[in-house]
Order: sequence, then C-alpha cells, then structure tokens
Amino acid sequence: MIRKQEITTFDFPQDAVIWDVRDNSAFLEGHVKGAVNLPITELNEAVLAKVATDQPIYLLCGGGSKAPRAAEKLEGFDASREYVILMGGTRAVKDAGLPLE
Repeated sequence: MIRKQEITTFDFPQDAVIWDVRDNSAFLEGHVKGAVNLPITELNEAVLAKVATDQPIYLLCGGGSKAPRAAEKLEGFDASREYVILMGGTRAVKDAGLPLE
C-alpha cells in the first residue's frame, strides 16, 4: 500500500526507516535527520528484504518526483508492505525553515 504524508507535518519517529532516493551528491548537500541515502537506481528486492515486513518505509526526494516512482518500484517487489511518500521532500523542509543535516 502506498500512502502520502506531508513532510512538514511528519514526526520522524526514532526507529523509522527513511530512505532518501536522491543521488549521493544531492543527499550530501542536505538531508533530513535519520534518512539513509538509497538512490532509486539501487532499490531492489535484496535491499527491501533487510527491512521487517511490518515496518513502514518512508520515502523522500528533493521535491517530490522520485519518491512516488520509488514507491511504485518497491510495491512491484512487495505489494503487501506500507510505503509512505513524504510529500515535498527536502525542498519543503528547507522552505519551512526546518533543519537539514
């Protein structure tokens, strides 16, 4: 299941699995706390298998175009999981004056 959540209202739980699907250079320019860089080109069944099946996977990108594509790609591997697209991405976080690392 794919659902959407506005990133500026997301609480970022401490144990959340947050994948930033931008390329490495964009990630290094700034990312949300707790996010792991996993470019969309590196998403595969093996990476997905490392996350517990009952754990939601939160996806974000720079502005909102790659994260939905990443969610669809992951859903193709396992449609029984929950994928949450963090709408607005790091651009929305920055525009809202929230911290980036």
